[in-house]
Amino acid sequence: MIPSILSKDTIVALATAAGHGAIAIIRLSGPEAISIVQGVFKGKNLQKQASHTLHFGTIRDGEKILDEVVISLFKGPSSYTKEDVVEVSCHGSPYITEQLLKLFLRQGARLAEPGEFTKRAFLNGQFDLAQAEAVADLIASDSALTHQVAMKQMRGGFSQEIKALRAQLIHFASMIELELDFSEEDVEFADRDALRRLITTLQRLIADLLQSFEMGNVLKNGVPTVIAGKPNAGKSTLLNALLNEEKAIVSDIPGTTRDVIEDEANIGGIRFRFIDTAGLRDTLDKVEAIGVARTKEQLRKAALVLYLFDLSTTSPAQVQEELDALELPQVPYLLLGNKKDLASPAQLAAFSDGENMVFLSAGTKEGLEELKQALLDQVHANEAMTGDRTIVTNLRHFQSLKKTDDALLEVLQGLASGLTGDWLAADIRRCLFYLGEITGEITTDDLLDNIFTKFCIGK
Repeated sequence: MIPSILSKDTIVALATAAGHGAIAIIRLSGPEAISIVQGVFKGKNLQKQASHTLHFGTIRDGEKILDEVVISLFKGPSSYTKEDVVEVSCHGSPYITEQLLKLFLRQGARLAEPGEFTKRAFLNGQFDLAQAEAVADLIASDSALTHQVAMKQMRGGFSQEIKALRAQLIHFASMIELELDFSEEDVEFADRDALRRLITTLQRLIADLLQSFEMGNVLKNGVPTVIAGKPNAGKSTLLNALLNEEKAIVSDIPGTTRDVIEDEANIGGIRFRFIDTAGLRDTLDKVEAIGVARTKEQLRKAALVLYLFDLSTTSPAQVQEELDALELPQVPYLLLGNKKDLASPAQLAAFSDGENMVFLSAGTKEGLEELKQALLDQVHANEAMTGDRTIVTNLRHFQSLKKTDDALLEVLQGLASGLTGDWLAADIRRCLFYLGEITGEITTDDLLDNIFTKFCIGK
């Protein structure tokens, strides 16, 4: 791991979003952060003030007052970066923030690179790499569940699991390394049966983490939910109802929707990506045929399918025939009987025993809340969404876990074939290396640059 080294230079950046606002915050971090601000601040002597205090005053460029500000003072190591940090709260005028930034740069600060504040926090031991990445996920969270997952990771939940796995492997690695020092005496300090049991246990734990990535990816990017059905079933009307806006053109003319229309909605803390598609039918219209082909392509990629049909004109046998023709892969689906308001009691009764069935009227929004609950039930039925389970959301973590799993398999194969201690030790060290990549115990400058340049400037 790269050692903790306090930076010699002082960085500055706008920590709030650019543009007009009630207030803006400019953040400085580094050995000269306090003295740079003190040089242009008219108020208390910041050098003599305690950490975690607020101070009102003015920022001046010579005799010119640029703004009245509140200074937040955080003295290292009790700060986000473990360096001296000063946050200047000013009025949210782009002109004012530009003038203050230029002033601090002239005083000796340099403009921060993307993610540099969080990178310094990691390098100075404030948290590990997985926690640092969770900061970006927390900023990007747009639902209760993505917030929950990011917060747990930022507070070290995922890191603790990885470190626990690594600690158990380190014990056996050290025992095998010890055997190598006594190779001439033909002794075994590491119990092979115990090592085999440990590897099997670790494989189960890692398999669970790897499996959670599919749900983690859904949480971050939204559940791809395809709305499919025959022409004029009401697909575009349903999309508009779910989004609560006129996103798609609605017409009585069959084949109005000829391309994929996509938008997102947050339901119960889960982001769904609803995809309205062309009506499924045989057609001689070349443009519409392209749309039908795209519908089938979207169905193959979907995590959830909403198959819509007209209750007033469709029989259960016809619906089953349509579903069979789709040849859906192992994708969960809901059957949506639309135009409930036009259906007779007999037509409703014909579908009353159907599984995963929701009756609704997209035009009047009757049954829409029942559909939303059914959507949530489908997601919850596939994965545990709450509780203490760790969910992997980061592709880099998934790849490192997959490499770890492959290396563990090689350890098991080595034990089965009676591999010597030096080769076993090499395989175990590979496992430790891949696990260490996740938390940053093993890292490179290129890896850090790739991670932190994805952050916004000022974080």
